[in-house]
Amino acid sequence: MKAACKYKKIAIATPYWKPGADFLRMIVSSVRGEIDDGDFVTISEKAISTARRNILDESMTRPSMLARFLAKYWMRLIWGYVLGPLCHLRKKTVERFRTYPIREGGVHKQVALQYAGFLQALLHGSEGAIDGSNLPYSYVGFPLKNAQAIAEQVKECIKSELGKEVTVMIIDTDKTYSLRNFHFTPRPKPIRGIHSHGGALAYVIGRFFKLKLHSTPVAVAGSDLSTKKALTIAEIANRKRGSGSGRTVWDMAETFDVTLTGVSWEMLSSIKHKPIVILGRRQT
Repeated sequence: MKAACKYKKIAIATPYWKPGADFLRMIVSSVRGEIDDGDFVTISEKAISTARRNILDESMTRPSMLARFLAKYWMRLIWGYVLGPLCHLRKKTVERFRTYPIREGGVHKQVALQYAGFLQALLHGSEGAIDGSNLPYSYVGFPLKNAQAIAEQVKECIKSELGKEVTVMIIDTDKTYSLRNFHFTPRPKPIRGIHSHGGALAYVIGRFFKLKLHSTPVAVAGSDLSTKKALTIAEIANRKRGSGSGRTVWDMAETFDVTLTGVSWEMLSSIKHKPIVILGRRQT
């Protein structure tokens, strides 16, 4: 990506942000001495959601008949044999769909139906940006409802504590697809300029036609960026950040050699997490 060479890139490793963590204090202490005026401070939406207790234990949910149908037939057959290959997904990913867990999967689909709606529940994962990666047991994280206000709060905190004028961006790993100057994403509530509609249909269109994709910015505070530039920064930051314990719940379980719901808080705390990535003008 040509734009990547324009920025210094610093991924900041921090302790795992558990529910209730003072993420504002952790952000300020982590970027102290690392930022200059005009830098971009990008933060993982999932990390903030976890710290703000914007999570749910799915084990307390009972699946409906529709949710069980989606887990047993829609995921295993339609995603496993039709949509997975159609979307050019990895062979390993498609094989996972074909053995999608009916019990845990039915519970997850019920949560997706309740909180995100039918079109989102048809996605193979991250339905409505509800995601279980980098969370333990049966927990899933929800998208932030007030991402813009949080970004503004982080920006003002950095200014008051460190005296630096920066742009703060909150980013989700869910992808935005671009067709020339038209940008769309399956997930809800991206920044202005990115269209959010269609759920699974938007995902299938983006993947089938192999459209250009970026991680999705969900809030920007401190700059009036074009949509294209915000997407470029989001993708650069996401690549620098890495995937923590794994891109998916399957990857996470393999990392720790446990079942899909066997990951603990202690396991997650044992690995490096990089929820903050700084992008600056200086080349490195």
